[in-house]
Amino acid sequence: MKLMQTLKHLFTPAWMRGRAFSAETLSAIEVALGESEKWHRGEIRVVIEGSLGLAELWRYSSARARAEELFSRLRVWDTEENNGVLIYIQWLDHKVEVIADRGLATRVPQAEWDQLCHRMDYAFREGDYRGGAVMAARELGLILAAHFPAPGINPATLQDRPILL
Repeated sequence: MKLMQTLKHLFTPAWMRGRAFSAETLSAIEVALGESEKWHRGEIRVVIEGSLGLAELWRYSSARARAEELFSRLRVWDTEENNGVLIYIQWLDHKVEVIADRGLATRVPQAEWDQLCHRMDYAFREGDYRGGAVMAARELGLILAAHFPAPGINPATLQDRPILL
């Protein structure tokens, strides 16, 4: 299984994720994130990764481990209230992870994040990448609004545009 996964990653060009996450889909995700930030003080980043290189395949034992590394590297944790959230989509392996900073993780049970991942994964399996990602952005916005409501104008500290790797 690991050999097949490695070969799949090594021989699938990263640009193929563009079939699922087109420029229009990325723009729709960006708009949904921007709209959600009107309701809360949190920060949401979306990372969509196509194929992994050999070094990443060797280093990361799971999509969760890769998401945690990106959470750190992209400094999603670097928010004033420790309320950053990363949505990590590993397109080729059909894996979705949500990593929440400690200020939010103590308030929202892991089961709620898992349910969000399952709903997103279901939409993706149905071929609805845009709908699944926009739904996740909106739902995360509602979760953040319940715990960190925006007092008024809320400037974003992290970019809303999804990151493609």
